[in-house]
Amino acid sequence: MFIETETTPNPATLKFLPGQQVMPSGTRDFASPEQAEASPLAQALFDTGEVTGVFLGGDFVSVTAAPGVDWGILKPQVVSVLLDHFVSGAPLFTGGDASGIAVPADGDGEMIGDDPADADIVAQIHELLETRVRPAVAGDGGDIRYRGFREGVVYLEMQGACSGCPSSAATLKQGIEGLLKHYVPEVTEVRAA
Repeated sequence: MFIETETTPNPATLKFLPGQQVMPSGTRDFASPEQAEASPLAQALFDTGEVTGVFLGGDFVSVTAAPGVDWGILKPQVVSVLLDHFVSGAPLFTGGDASGIAVPADGDGEMIGDDPADADIVAQIHELLETRVRPAVAGDGGDIRYRGFREGVVYLEMQGACSGCPSSAATLKQGIEGLLKHYVPEVTEVRAA
């Protein structure tokens, strides 16, 4: 088995591609060792002591290193953990599957809220996020979650490699905001939630 590694716009995060499916659907973001207890793979990565974030995507794992960590030393450790996991066929989540794990959907979690009168606008925003934005963000090792639309402002949450990335503010303002404003004239601004 060969695991490819890609850089991301976030210098603290690398994207690892095991050449097979990681998550059957959705994504999962682990921002602490306590959250990682739900996944033996995420927990093993945090157990290196040098990892501050693990993000599981459809066909990749993004790993964020602690400040000051040398990727030259950490990368072989991460690849070893990933190889052990995927070669052994170990379960991704405790209990063998994700059935007992609550994974927040776009509509769950810290919602800003939508005005019911804006249902058509919100549907257009969701369509653009799913077809144009999420695939591009996944290419950089992350994901984006919709958190609400109110008074012309779209609230989004960056995850994985995109969370804490120095260029995430530019991605939101110049990339995503420009796209949404172009296709949905009711959108006046995009903000991080």
